[in-house]
Formats: sequence, structure tokens, C-alpha cells
Amino acid sequence: MDTFLSRRGALALGLGALTLPRAAAAALSPVLVELFTSQGCSSCPPADKLMGQLKKRGDLIAVSLNVDYWDYLGWRDTLAKPEYSQRQFDYAKSRGDGQSYTPQVVINGRYHAVGSRLSDIDRFVEQARSQAADVPVTLKASQSEFLVEIPASDFKGNATLWLMAVAPEKTVVIERGENSGLTVTHHNVVRNMVPAAMWDGKAFAQKWTKDAVLTADCKSCIAVLQQDKTGPVLGLAQWNRTVS
Repeated sequence: MDTFLSRRGALALGLGALTLPRAAAAALSPVLVELFTSQGCSSCPPADKLMGQLKKRGDLIAVSLNVDYWDYLGWRDTLAKPEYSQRQFDYAKSRGDGQSYTPQVVINGRYHAVGSRLSDIDRFVEQARSQAADVPVTLKASQSEFLVEIPASDFKGNATLWLMAVAPEKTVVIERGENSGLTVTHHNVVRNMVPAAMWDGKAFAQKWTKDAVLTADCKSCIAVLQQDKTGPVLGLAQWNRTVS
């Protein structure tokens, strides 16, 4: 695990995968798993590899967000954006623990774990599921637009609707830095993240053009409704591009 203030050795991939029949997994409310990773972090490749397994699970929506705060070590992360680093820092502030490191997964906006420790991830996924995100968010797509609908709820406060544009995978040859010489594949890579709207519990319906959200390499879009800005996940929906 690498923190911004200190660096530690690479962590071994955790054991204890939760295995569910596909039909049973599909029946569960999905849990959002966000991996904060960096091509300049020597501890991250095992977590990047694990994401290749997590993205196949029917009980999860798993995405990767590359951060930029390790770029000074000699390799500029080709997928990183400063807003993803800020999202990770905002999570640490929202949770109140101040913990930002790589590789880190954040689970439904509530819990965090080392991104290569599958047993810890599974444990927090089950805890998050017991506090199920229960606001029904609907994400529909026409040829040129996205439509998000949220029914009226007894929710009190403010929530942010995020739209995440996701590319299925990106393979990068790292030429310098701690991972020099490695070829790393990142899975379900967030290529664009839009704070699309605020929600206060009232019935909601709004459209966005696909061009305002998606990049050319994206095959899916995820709507994430979160309390405040980076609080607990209240609702999730996903759209996948169909191949004709």
C-alpha cells in the first residue's frame, strides 16, 4: 500500500473470493467498487489484475480511477486525472479517516480497503449490501441521449448524480518509474466523470447528450447517486453499449 506521505512494499493478492452463482449474484443490489490506482505505484499491479476478476461479478459495479499524485516519481500516468485524485481525497474527508493511498478501493462510498486484498473487499461488500442503496435510479439511452430518472423519495438533504463514462480496458507499457518495463492492463477505466445534477428527494428526470459524457473508447456509462458529494451511494444504474 502506498500513501502520499509514505511508501511500503508491494502487497500480496488476498485470498477468499466470494463466489456466487451468476443468477444469485444478478438478483442482488449491485455494490459500487472504485479502485484508485496509479501506473507509478509499485503496489498497484496486483490490484489492477484483481479488477479483471471483480468486473465479471454480477453483484458488483467495479471501476478503476487513475490518480496523478505519483507522477513525480518518473512516469506520468497515461490515464490519470487530477479530479480522480480529488475524488479520493474527498472520500477520505467524507469518511473522516483521512486515509488516501494506492491501491485503494472505496466500496459504496462507505468503506475502504487495500485494492489487492480480496478478502477485505468481500467483507466490506457484504457490509455495504446490508446498508443497501435503495433509491431506484434508471439510466436509459437513445441513439444520441442519456435519460436519468429518479422517483420521489423521503430522502432529506442533498445528493449528487455522477455520470461515469467507462472503457472496458486499457493496456499500457510503462517505460519509466517504479514499474518500468511492466505491461499493465487497467479494467473498467473511468475516462470521464460528470457531476451531472443535484437531487433533493423530489421526482427527477433529465437528459444529456451522449457526446457530453462518453469518450470514443467508452462502452458503458454508470449513473451514481451519492449523498452530498462523495457520501454513501444511494442508487446505481448502468448502461452498456450493444454491438450490432
